[in-house]
Amino acid sequence: MAVVLVAVWVSGCGSDEAPPARTATAPEDTAPLPGKAEYALACAGCHDTGKGGAPMTGDRAAWAGRSPLWEAVLYEHATEGYFDMPPMGGSELSERQVAAAAEYMLSITHPERPADPQ
Repeated sequence: MAVVLVAVWVSGCGSDEAPPARTATAPEDTAPLPGKAEYALACAGCHDTGKGGAPMTGDRAAWAGRSPLWEAVLYEHATEGYFDMPPMGGSELSERQVAAAAEYMLSITHPERPADPQ
C-alpha cells in the first residue's frame, strides 16, 4: 500500500512569500476534459462502438472522409440530428452541453487542434 502525502499551505495575512510546491495525489493531466460527461451521456453509446455506422471517437480514419467543414457540420448534426443519429444525441442536454460533447470528441480525435475558445 502506498502512502501519499499532500502538502497544505495556509497563507498568512500580508505574506509576500510564494507558496511551497504542491504535491498532488494524481497528475493534473488526469482531470476530466470539458464535455466528457456530456459525451458519455449523449454520444458514447454509438461513437465509442461505431453503432449504426457512427464514426468512432479517436479514429482519425473514420473522420477523414468527412466534409472539409466537418467541425461546423459536427455541431449541426449533433444538435439537429443526422440519419439515424437523433437530435441532441437523443438526450435532454442543452445545446451548450451538446456542443461541449462535440468539442470533447474533437479534442480526442484531433488533439493537435486548438480548443474552441468559449
